[in-house]
Amino acid sequence: MISLDLVGLLVLADVSAVSERTALTGNAFLADALVLCPGMHRQQYEPADLSGGEFPATAAMTTGYVFRIENSGTVFFLQRVSRTGQLTTLKVTRDADAVGRLLRSTIATAAYLGAILLTVAIITLAILTQDWWGFLVICILVVARLLNVLLIRRRSKPGWSGVSEPGQKGDLIILLSHDRWVRMRGAVDDLKAVTSGRWLRDLTGLETAVAHLATLLVYFGAVLAANMTLFSQGLFVLLVIGSVGLVHLANMTIKVLHMHGNTIALDGARKSYRRRLDLAHELIQETGRHDWALKLGMVKKDDIPETSQGQKREGYQNSASDASSEAVVM
Repeated sequence: MISLDLVGLLVLADVSAVSERTALTGNAFLADALVLCPGMHRQQYEPADLSGGEFPATAAMTTGYVFRIENSGTVFFLQRVSRTGQLTTLKVTRDADAVGRLLRSTIATAAYLGAILLTVAIITLAILTQDWWGFLVICILVVARLLNVLLIRRRSKPGWSGVSEPGQKGDLIILLSHDRWVRMRGAVDDLKAVTSGRWLRDLTGLETAVAHLATLLVYFGAVLAANMTLFSQGLFVLLVIGSVGLVHLANMTIKVLHMHGNTIALDGARKSYRRRLDLAHELIQETGRHDWALKLGMVKKDDIPETSQGQKREGYQNSASDASSEAVVM
């Protein structure tokens, strides 16, 4: 006879679908509590690790300032949309209705709603078949998921992002690992909101206790799954595998990032370059500035040609000595 007594272990699998969804939406929604995927007990800890600890060097081509992006959610999205040897251009805009923007992606919306409806269907079948153990297990997992959702909503509120500069436009060049280059444009305040500070603040003492409780509830539900009927255990397998598949599909079709009330989206086609120096020369010609390229180490003072504005190489050399002390080691 087939035994599925260990079926509860499926929810403990180390799958990042839930964490990726959290990073791409920049927040969590109450309806997420009905999406039961493997790895949901890692939601408080894994999203910040998706970027692999990368803090890409960034320069403001309008001012010449150089810094690093430490918002892990933004870095994860940049890694996701960028390509080796290509410049990816992104646009940052104010997002007054994040939920509405998410719903405009038909495939992503349908897939995610499918995961929610799948959970509702399994709960209904557990009630109809009077498998109260199955009903209890699902409810425990929903409660654990809800606790994590509430914590993410508290932790993702906008924090420090520097001094406001209303009406100013910004233009950033971002150097990622594996020779991936991103250009991000928008209002300076919007750019600061998605690049400055951090995405998720640290857990407080009370929040840490709640996160631990949610994790224990997931393990407790996995243990109790052995008491479900064979029919309900089969449905549980369908629920877990189906949910992770649907959430992964939704993640694949999301093309924008929502972060602190702003949306980051692709702006035009990617452009390939034979070498990074060609990219630097093109952007120097376009912006009429060279200091940012020197500070990032994209060019040497001897590599900088005359600009279309008639600026001579001597001018670049004079500023190179000032920039050398601020050069970013790549």
